[in-house]
Order: sequence, then C-alpha cells, then structure tokens
Amino acid sequence: MTAVATLELHPGKERSLLRRHPWIYAGAVARVTGRPAPGDLVRVVGGDQRFLAWAAFSPASSIRARAWSFVETEMPDDAWLQAHIAAAVARRAALVTRTDARRLVFGEADGLPGLIVDQYADQLVVQLMAAGVDARREAIADALTAATGIDRIYERSDAASRQREGLPSREGTLRGAPPAGPVVIREDGVTYQVDVLRGHKTGFYIDQRDNRRLLAGLAAGRRVLNCFCYTGGFSLAALRGGAAEAWSIDSSADALEVARAQQSLNHIESPAHWIQADVFDALKQLASERRQFDLIVLDPPKFAPSVQHLDRATRAYKQLSLAALRLLAPGGRLLTFSCSGAVSVDLFQKVVAGAVIDARVDAQMLARLAAGEDHPVSMTHPEGEYLKGLMLGRL
Repeated sequence: MTAVATLELHPGKERSLLRRHPWIYAGAVARVTGRPAPGDLVRVVGGDQRFLAWAAFSPASSIRARAWSFVETEMPDDAWLQAHIAAAVARRAALVTRTDARRLVFGEADGLPGLIVDQYADQLVVQLMAAGVDARREAIADALTAATGIDRIYERSDAASRQREGLPSREGTLRGAPPAGPVVIREDGVTYQVDVLRGHKTGFYIDQRDNRRLLAGLAAGRRVLNCFCYTGGFSLAALRGGAAEAWSIDSSADALEVARAQQSLNHIESPAHWIQADVFDALKQLASERRQFDLIVLDPPKFAPSVQHLDRATRAYKQLSLAALRLLAPGGRLLTFSCSGAVSVDLFQKVVAGAVIDARVDAQMLARLAAGEDHPVSMTHPEGEYLKGLMLGRL
C-alpha cells in the first residue's frame, strides 16, 4: 500500500479530521497532487501542509476519501491491515459463549471504513462498501483467514451504496467453496438457518441479538405479534421463551417458508401463525377482529435510505406505531425499531411519542434499544448508529 498522491484541504476544513472523524467530503478538497486511482492511499494535509491522515481515495463519491490512520508514522500497509482485523476479531471473542454468529468487523467503528464482516459458524461473509477496501480485497481475505482460521469467505458487495462509490455490484466466493445450502447457526439456545447467498444483508439480522434475548425473557405465557418477521428471528426467540402463541407477518413467502422450517428445527410446539401479507394491511385486519397482544415487535426495513426520504419515513413510522399501539393490551410492551441511519434517535422518539398521543393511550418508555456489542459506534463517527429502538409499556 503506497501513497501516490497528496490531498490538500481548504483552510478550516481540517477540523473534522482533527476530531478524528474519518470522512472527507468533496467540498473540503482544495486540490489533489498526483493521479490517485480509486482506492489508492493518499496523504491528507491541511492548507498549511500539516499532516492530517492517511486515507483511501474515492473520486466518484461525495465522500472523496476515508481516513484509515491519523498517525503519520503508521502508513496503512498489509501488515497494518492484518493487525487491525485481528484486533477487531479479538474484541468479539467473548460472544462465542452465546452464539456462533457475530459481526467481526464493523467499518468505521473498527477503523476500517467500508468493511463489514459477519461470521456464521464456519462461514464468513464480507461486504466491501468503499473504494479503499475494494482495492484490498485479497489482503483482507488473507487477514480474515489468519485472524479466524476460517477459509470459507463469500462476498456480498451488493448494496446500493457501492453505486455511490462508482463500484459495480459484486457477489461471489473469495476463499474456499461457496455454501452448498443454508448455514446453521445457534444463538442463545435457538437454532437458525442462514442463507448467506440470497438472504437480506448478509443473511441474518445479527444486530438484533440482544433484543431477541430481551423479548424471550418477557415472552412466557404472552401473546406475541412480530411484524416484518423475515425468517422469524424474534418469533422463534419468543416461542423458545415460552410465549403462549406468536403471530408473525411478512410479505415474503420464501422468508415465511424458512421460518416454518426453523420452528420445526427447534421442535417448538406452541401455536405459531405465519401470515403472508402487507404489514400495514394486516394490522388493520387484526384491529377489525379486535385482537390484542401482550408483546408487539416492529422491525421494518429501512424507510429512509437518505435524508431526502425523511418525511415519507416519519409518516410510515408513525402510522405503524399507531396501528400497533391500538393492538397492544394494557400492561403490554411494544418493541419498535428503525434501521434508517438518516433517522436520529431523538427524531424516532418524537415520532413514536406522536403515535402514543394520537392513539390516546398511556405509555411509558421503559428502555432505549440498540444493536449488540459487536456493532459498536465510534465516538467520533456517530453516523454509525443506524439501529435504534424503544421499548414502551402500556399502562
């Protein structure tokens, strides 16, 4: 990894880097000396030529470069990369007592912008979401195998963010053989099947691990409604926790087929209703039937891919929360989430509060919810906090 160019910032634009925020926007760049290719390492300096960072160049992106190191004597080479990946993996070691599905690298939070690595048993799945890591795919694969001992690595660099980087979508095997079928993982006593080839994100919502355990601890004897259930993660956790029954809604017939199979895989006999429907329509139908539930989970897909979608997203979150609150029995609890990075924690709480007011119910916020410890948030990069949630209790 050799620096071939210098990226100079406009005066005053160095402040975010001095605070160790890793993103350098195009408007902050005064000039580029040299001819760096996408993903090349550049030396970032201020208008006074003072060193600020080593960063990966991305000429097609509005984030023109992403900082890898803020120490001039620590130029990121392959040895540096291997050490940082090994350290990220080591920080997740304690989770093996609960699960064999973990996020091993979480981009900027681990000092590796654009790199996402998930482990499902003996299979790794990587997402290379920025030019810098895309240019170093082979070195990254080598480092992952060295840190984990796993030589089965599949790439799922298929998110829309790659287009904004000027990178093509890419899927395929980086190391070893591709998975022959679903990968079986275990989490807090529940067995799940993960389709790493075609499943959402990298195949499973690892980030909701702690919230599934929370729900399981509340579920004994209760009626549970899981909206946007996908392959049934929350539902299976609740049923394993002793739920009297679980109703699960998703628009995908394929996802629900997997969910039913997973119920059998876990030898769960409690009543489970798997409903293929639009969630908004299904909630109206349940209300017309005067059904009530003791525990309701709202875990919708990303309603706001960017700030341009905020108005539409907030309307959807409010409509969804309002419908759920009308189905929540007195003494019941609502776990509601947003995975939209553009929706702040404060905004999400205000939207849900508005739904409580319109529903004319009395409710308390019992807890703020977030992703698990393998999805940390860098104190200098708060944008990494994409998953946020609230647990409400109805009085």
